[in-house]
Amino acid sequence: MNNSDYVQRDLSVLWHPCTQMKDHEWLPLVPIRRGEGVWLEDFEGRRYLDAISSWWVNLFGHSNPRINAALKKQLDTLEHVILAGFTHEAVIELSERLVEITPPGLDRCFYADNGSSAIEIALKMSFHYWLNRGQTGKTRFITLSNSYHGETLGALAVGNVELYRDTYGPLLMETIQVPSPDCYHREAGESCAAYSERMFRHMERALEEHADEVCAVIVEPLVQCAGSMRMYDAVYLKLLRKACDHFGVHLIADEIAVGFGRTGTLFACEQAGISPDFLCLSKGLTGGYLPLSVVLTGERIYQAFYDDYQRLRAFLHSHSYTGNALGCRAALATLELFGQGDVL
Repeated sequence: MNNSDYVQRDLSVLWHPCTQMKDHEWLPLVPIRRGEGVWLEDFEGRRYLDAISSWWVNLFGHSNPRINAALKKQLDTLEHVILAGFTHEAVIELSERLVEITPPGLDRCFYADNGSSAIEIALKMSFHYWLNRGQTGKTRFITLSNSYHGETLGALAVGNVELYRDTYGPLLMETIQVPSPDCYHREAGESCAAYSERMFRHMERALEEHADEVCAVIVEPLVQCAGSMRMYDAVYLKLLRKACDHFGVHLIADEIAVGFGRTGTLFACEQAGISPDFLCLSKGLTGGYLPLSVVLTGERIYQAFYDDYQRLRAFLHSHSYTGNALGCRAALATLELFGQGDVL
């Protein structure tokens, strides 16, 4: 079969993500037969450079021999087991490794399947924490303009890219939007640091006015990726961490896109020397092999849910494939590759 055969079969049964399907009346799909390194190959032998890293997930190339070997070995042992009431070696090892390499104070891991789900978990966990503490008025979130956090309803609500958000506006919770510190808009001669610091006044004012009703501030550290790659200085994160502590508000760091070396350090928060209350990771976590995400948080958050059934303070949130053994093993192999040679 050739490319056109696969395209015809595809268009008779598939609905592709984030796509105006009518485009494919004139813009052909590219059916991929195999991948190796940075290259993808179709069914007629043409090669394509995977410059988008298959939606920003592939870190060490397609068909990486180290990750392949780890997955093959895991496949012969355990493919998946329910993570409620059970555990397994791969998820324990991955959690220990993540606690070791992420910013200090993040010592509890909660798993899901994709980035949007990680955002939903962080939002729910933050709200539920304050509820368990008896602060029932904290129900809102502060977000930056031009931000993107995913396309499930909670994630859309805290994002501000109109293309994705506006259609579903009537379904979304109300958030507090603060102007982005995007350094593209700085004045002539003004440094990125000075502009980011100046723009932080908007955030500080929002916290002063709304802290009693705000659960958390959510940001993409350093780079607003899907919002056209808008960047800001690390000083903004330093000021934000201090302000969140001062006003009693959580800080959620969405490092789904910027994590795992995308900004030059393993995690973008490192460049500001801060630890968020919630760190959301996905995309590069498994090297582009399998869907997996994780939310890391601290012992203070964890202990707010630690109780018996009389008060039922547990975080009753789950996904069928939470902590999937194959995904965890791929993630462990990916993290090992960061330690091999001059990756960062």
